[in-house]
Amino acid sequence: MPIAAMALVVVLLGAFLWVLHRNERDEEALALIKDALWVEQNLHFQLTSDEDKLERLAEALGHGTVDVRQFAAMARLVVNTNPAIERLLWLDADGSTRLAEPPLARSPAAHAEPEDPPGRLPRLDAMRIAGSSGLRTFGAPYRIDATDSGFDVAVPVYRDGALFGTLVGVFSFEQMLTHHVPWWFAQRYQLEVVDATGAVLGAKSRITAPGSMAGPAPDPARSHVIPFDPPGHGVALVATAYPSDSNVARTILVAAIFALTGSALWSLWSLRRHIAGRLRAEEALREEHAFRKAMEDSLTVGMRARDLEGRITYVNPAFCRMVGLGEEELVGCGPPMPYWLPDEIDRAEAALSDVLAGRAPEAGLEMRFRRAGGERFDALIYEAPLIDANGRQTGWMGSVLDITERKRSEELARQQQERLQQTSRLITMGEMASTLAHELNQPLSAIASYCTGCLNRLRSDRFDTEEVAAALEKLAAQAKRAGLVVRRIHDFVRKRDPKVVPCSLAGVLEDCVGLTGADADRLGVRVELDAQPGLPPVTGDRILLQQVVLNLMRNGIEAMARTPSAERRLTVTVRRSDGGSCEGGICEGGICEDGGVLLTEIRDRGCGVTPEVAERLFSPFFTTKREGMGMGLNICRSIVEHHRGRLWFEPGTDGGARFLFTLPIHQSAPHPATHPAPPPDAPIPDTDAAEAAE
Repeated sequence: MPIAAMALVVVLLGAFLWVLHRNERDEEALALIKDALWVEQNLHFQLTSDEDKLERLAEALGHGTVDVRQFAAMARLVVNTNPAIERLLWLDADGSTRLAEPPLARSPAAHAEPEDPPGRLPRLDAMRIAGSSGLRTFGAPYRIDATDSGFDVAVPVYRDGALFGTLVGVFSFEQMLTHHVPWWFAQRYQLEVVDATGAVLGAKSRITAPGSMAGPAPDPARSHVIPFDPPGHGVALVATAYPSDSNVARTILVAAIFALTGSALWSLWSLRRHIAGRLRAEEALREEHAFRKAMEDSLTVGMRARDLEGRITYVNPAFCRMVGLGEEELVGCGPPMPYWLPDEIDRAEAALSDVLAGRAPEAGLEMRFRRAGGERFDALIYEAPLIDANGRQTGWMGSVLDITERKRSEELARQQQERLQQTSRLITMGEMASTLAHELNQPLSAIASYCTGCLNRLRSDRFDTEEVAAALEKLAAQAKRAGLVVRRIHDFVRKRDPKVVPCSLAGVLEDCVGLTGADADRLGVRVELDAQPGLPPVTGDRILLQQVVLNLMRNGIEAMARTPSAERRLTVTVRRSDGGSCEGGICEGGICEDGGVLLTEIRDRGCGVTPEVAERLFSPFFTTKREGMGMGLNICRSIVEHHRGRLWFEPGTDGGARFLFTLPIHQSAPHPATHPAPPPDAPIPDTDAAEAAE
């Protein structure tokens, strides 16, 4: 027991001395950091004060309130009263030195410019940056002379809003340390200014009296590095402490006293402190865990972590609810995942390979997953590297968004747009009622006349069979014409899915000219159709294309309500333009088809479109009509762009407006040079028997 007690006393004594030594080193390190930070702040304060003086001097130069002699005097005063500033330079906008204080050395040759000063390249870089940014700029450090290094502060000088020159202050590291670092700091530490490569630019250390022995060298292990920014460019302050005088006697005395009287108390107190600290750490850990858990539970975005081999290492409750599986069912799973679709496993594995290879798309990846109950949903996934506390990548963290509702909303918006187009056609049909009555009046009148004539011939018992047959043929032609009119209006307003087939654009234009005939006659407008012969068909929906042309033609007819009667002319032109020629600006906006396009122009001589209206011409719900809805041109542009074309507006050369749109030629159509296209008025065959019967 005595031996064990003595051994315990020795152990406790050694532990106490070690703890005491460690605390002293920690206190010295803390004092070093505090003193170094104080010196760094003091140097920044002095440097900021000098910079403010340079800016005031630059403002005086920019305002033109001082001449060269006054500036030289002011610069001399700044250099003399601020020891850290070695020299002030006034440079022109091209970098030439106008004035230097103190003056630069000149070459012996007569009329020679001053010698190239040290650090000219860093100075020119700082001057260019200051001139482009309008702010003071710090140059890279350079060697001023054989014993000193420094840096430049470039302040741009503006006069009348233009760069007039640059005021450059040359700062010396040695002078800054000599005049701005207190003596007591140099007694305790060695202070050095180093660049990014570790080269010493300036230093201040303990001053040793002449003839006396130099003190102990500073201890490199007890140093502290602080970035010196400004001036930046990798410059740093390195404060290294000198070894402190050892106090072994005091340490031994204190150790002996406390070893005999306080060994038990010290042990208990240390144990109590350790236990209290551990309890506090555990409580902080529990609070942190509870806070993190509350954040995870409140998220609506699914979070999923995977290791470098693709196995799931973590999921949050939102992801579990999204896929309908528990955390214990997901953690540890590798590919194929239980929420992958069986028919899309290849695509999911390819996406996983891209993620593990670091090729995850920044815009996110859309995938389709399934829930535990079999329901499918659309997900948008963003992947990011998972970095641990040591800076190593341990896997990938994915954010999973359920975009099923968003895609459903987009589909609903598309359907609403289609219904809006149908409503627009119905409104157009109401406005075309007068056209229908006008067009049906002539064939019905002709039918009645032919019927009356035939009845009169038959009742007279004196008739020629050939003559009656000819009249009946004409009657049948007029009846067919009336049926075509009704069929054309019925097809236009009937709700149906778009039927994209090859169709004759010239035939569409001729139909539209016929439909707008009543409105044109009512307003006295002459409609002219100019279609090149043998135009190839385009790929599109005939009814939707009729809606576009009718809207544009009716707009042009209504725009000429106040135009003199002799000048009311609406011209509709269609011509072919090859994709390579890009005639008429067809390639604007990126629309240029290899097989060529058909360019349609509808030109009126109305009131035209003002620049203010032209900016919003195709905006939804914008209209210049008193009873308009503001959707006609917007729907027309949507229809043309749906057909891979382009619709735009140009002012007319002789007044009025020109609306132009392009449509790509049907790719399988033969070239008109070898296989002429059918004439524009040839009917498009209809293979739908149900529609024909209706």
